Amino acid sequence: MLKKYQLNNLYGGALQAPSFYSRFAVYHFNSAIHTPSDSQFTKNNLPGTYEFLHLLTIWLNYMVKKKKNINDSSAEKKILAAAKIIFMTKGMAGARMQDIADEAGINKALLHYYFRDKDKLFEVVFLAEAQKFFPKINSIFNSDVPLFEKIENFVNEYIDEMQENPFLPWFVMNEINRDPDQFMYKIWGKENLPKPGKFLAQVEKEVKSGTIKRISPVHLLMNLLSMTIFPFVAKPMMIRNMQMNEPQFRLAMEERRKEIPKFIIDAIKK
Repeated sequence: MLKKYQLNNLYGGALQAPSFYSRFAVYHFNSAIHTPSDSQFTKNNLPGTYEFLHLLTIWLNYMVKKKKNINDSSAEKKILAAAKIIFMTKGMAGARMQDIADEAGINKALLHYYFRDKDKLFEVVFLAEAQKFFPKINSIFNSDVPLFEKIENFVNEYIDEMQENPFLPWFVMNEINRDPDQFMYKIWGKENLPKPGKFLAQVEKEVKSGTIKRISPVHLLMNLLSMTIFPFVAKPMMIRNMQMNEPQFRLAMEERRKEIPKFIIDAIKK
């Protein structure tokens, strides 16, 4: 049998595909009629059967790699789209790799080829969404716009996200209940934690200046969050009990872009 180092160093390394075709054409499987010993194998003295098999292996590997490079991008996108659905409906703890493979229409072995474990897949799928969205909330909190405009911006940003990713609130609630510290770390990191301080201080300042009625800044923020997020969390119940269909629900959420700020502002302004 060929020694490992002889195979690795044969022809001074891997052949390029074009050079393979020219050599492969002149070698036929029936050209070899004997099996020499290891000592007879050299770089420039290789019987037809063994060179044929070696060149065939190089060619097959080349073609697989070429096809893989073409398909990698679309395959990964398909997996990530499927994983997003499974994670958002079942949460990190409830999701299984087999569920994701089934949703993507591939076998589990192929899924593991692209993503070795569920934790890594979670980070790729959800952090991409969360890292786009949650920093926008900090940006609103820290902006210098008037309080009423800030309330409107907050509601608009949240409804935009919930309309695009309607399962996101369920997912967030599931993960926070499972492991809040780890969840917050994965979303924000050590340096980017939510910073509502400026918003809360702005509310307190408006109270002291007499622009708005006396209200706890914390309760105002909680009201803002709950009124915006709860309809999406309670969507299955609301659709069933109110006999709404999907378009009707989406229309109602669009109407809440104006209804929520108006309700809150009317309640606190003097």
